[in-house]
Amino acid sequence: MEIPLVSRDISAINAGVKASEFFALPPSLASFAPFFAADAAPWDWIKRIGAALEAAQFEPLALKVPAGVHIEGKVWLHPTVKLPPQATIIGPVWIGAKTDIRPGAFIRGNVIAGEGCVLGNASEFKNCLLLDGVQAPHFNYVGDSILGNGAHLGAGAICSNLRLDQAEVTVRVGEQVVGTGLKKFGAILGDKAEVGCNSVLNPGALLGPRALVMPSMAFTGFLAPNTIARVRQSVSTMVRRD
Repeated sequence: MEIPLVSRDISAINAGVKASEFFALPPSLASFAPFFAADAAPWDWIKRIGAALEAAQFEPLALKVPAGVHIEGKVWLHPTVKLPPQATIIGPVWIGAKTDIRPGAFIRGNVIAGEGCVLGNASEFKNCLLLDGVQAPHFNYVGDSILGNGAHLGAGAICSNLRLDQAEVTVRVGEQVVGTGLKKFGAILGDKAEVGCNSVLNPGALLGPRALVMPSMAFTGFLAPNTIARVRQSVSTMVRRD
């Protein structure tokens, strides 16, 4: 039986998915609250990142920027942000208190990060909202995604944001498939959700709070809160013949 495609204009209430089921905007990001409604669909938050930054006030930077850190465009960094010897930050970008930006990070437009985040070594961030305490510390790609409070990506974990056929990204809601209106949509991670090393979240992946995707697997669809996704594989061995 063909699953009906729900209009991309469907309200979050009718779709049965609300941002509040995944995360809550922390006090550190209270100034952006008018743009991120708790009863909106979580993927609608992705659409609002640019508008939120457009309305933000960007004061002059009040911290010393190392010579190897390239900054261009509208960028605000809290004075307690830890900067590495080398990184690239292209605005608009807003980075909250006590966040650690590590060597080789590439932060390229429409990025909001809350307090105490880790934007890691050789990791790329684009059009994403990171709530407080997000850790993406090693070789990660986070594009067109929302990561909830305390969410964690293992080394090499990727939020893939574009379908191979470049069609609209859809999400399954109960017995329906809901159009998101987004051609680029990475992942939604609820508070304290985790993704193991070298795993890939395919476009439109939804992880509930404290959901866990085990290492070295590709995940598609919705993972309920407090649930583990895993792949069992068998390993065979043989004696070397050389």
